[in-house]
Amino acid sequence: MNRRQFTFGLSAAALSHLEAGTHHEAKADACIFLAMLGGVSQIDTFDPKPKLADLNGKIMDWSKEKKTDQPNLFAKPRKFVASPFQFQKYGQSGREVSELLPHTAKMVDELAICRSVQSDNGNHPAAVFQMNTGFIIPGNPSMGAWVTYGLGTGNKNLPAFVAMPDFRSIPFSGAQQWGSGYLPAEFQGTVLRATNEPIRDLASPLNVDTEAEREALRGMNGNFANLRADYPDLRARMDSYELAYRMQLEVPRVLSIDAEPEHVKEAYGLNDPVTASFGRRCLMARKLVEAGVRFVEVFTPSQSWDAHGDIRKNHEKNARETDKPIAALLADLKQRGMLKKTLVVYMGEFGRTPDTPADQATPGRDHNTRCQSMWFAGGGMKGGSMIGTTDEIGHKAVENVYHMHDVHATILHQMGLNDMRLTYYFGGRNRRLTDLGGRLIKELV
Repeated sequence: MNRRQFTFGLSAAALSHLEAGTHHEAKADACIFLAMLGGVSQIDTFDPKPKLADLNGKIMDWSKEKKTDQPNLFAKPRKFVASPFQFQKYGQSGREVSELLPHTAKMVDELAICRSVQSDNGNHPAAVFQMNTGFIIPGNPSMGAWVTYGLGTGNKNLPAFVAMPDFRSIPFSGAQQWGSGYLPAEFQGTVLRATNEPIRDLASPLNVDTEAEREALRGMNGNFANLRADYPDLRARMDSYELAYRMQLEVPRVLSIDAEPEHVKEAYGLNDPVTASFGRRCLMARKLVEAGVRFVEVFTPSQSWDAHGDIRKNHEKNARETDKPIAALLADLKQRGMLKKTLVVYMGEFGRTPDTPADQATPGRDHNTRCQSMWFAGGGMKGGSMIGTTDEIGHKAVENVYHMHDVHATILHQMGLNDMRLTYYFGGRNRRLTDLGGRLIKELV
């Protein structure tokens, strides 16, 4: 993406919306959302199920549970799969965490874990849309767009909403996952790359008089805008040019990773090719919120956690890439006194099943919308707390069941926004991130 492409798609939310402001006291000034694409297995991370060890390899009868979003999922016999990973209690809270996540486990007293989140669709594209926009269909604003629509920015020289995908494999539908949908274009996310040049060609050529170029462009656009007051996209485009100009100075200063101390680079895993990509983006996320960016979303590669064929191999690979950087992010925010006002969220689009097809040579797990484990940290959440109970095999949530809308409502609440009051009139009615409303996961606040 070069500078011209960037400015046309830039989030110009550096100018706060006229109605921006909190509905109640905010516990968090910023949110970092860690999107674990593909669906992390709750059974192998935060929700141990000893019963599966007794049932491992046995053929089960799913005669009462054949409702699924995956065609032919139960067309063949299936067998139970015990977790190949050991669990241990950590921290003063004594929460059980899998050996997959040794670094995150050390930070467990900062985590507010919910083990009973449900979603509506077991198809990856639809489920990722719901995780990011609240709906299983495209065309709706993303979380970050809603947050910046409600709150504006904390730094007029930076975009209010930044998305950092893994360019090995970006999310389904790409930019729609951080788009503004029917909200004004100024609230869409700005994409940054995890390289020494986060935005290509941001700096002007040495032989170009940037100020003169800018003044000429401003004059031409301003004259046209005065004649076309009914063309709001032009104003958004003009704002994006202005923001791009201001960012020429701000972005290099804020995202100067090379200037970080060696112990910080080591903590985030920047010196290890396995953790470098995700670690660099986590460090960038910390630096961005420190500079006033309101919402940052960091993605793993699309379907990276999608462990149908080999749960051990898949989850070990993805845990190695993400565990150390995530723990470093939490520790860094805490050490800097930022965690209290920064909400960190970790989740995928759904959970995974406790079983696999009986003829599967290397046991995996399929998609499961009935429960997943996710966590919040900082931002006024109750560290060391846990809510939600699943059945004895981790197939579905049975107590304190929450929905993806409730996760979104909780994020908005911690940032001072009431999800029922954060609305935008479109298509004949007031629209919301949470549709008809969500519930605050009050046990974790």
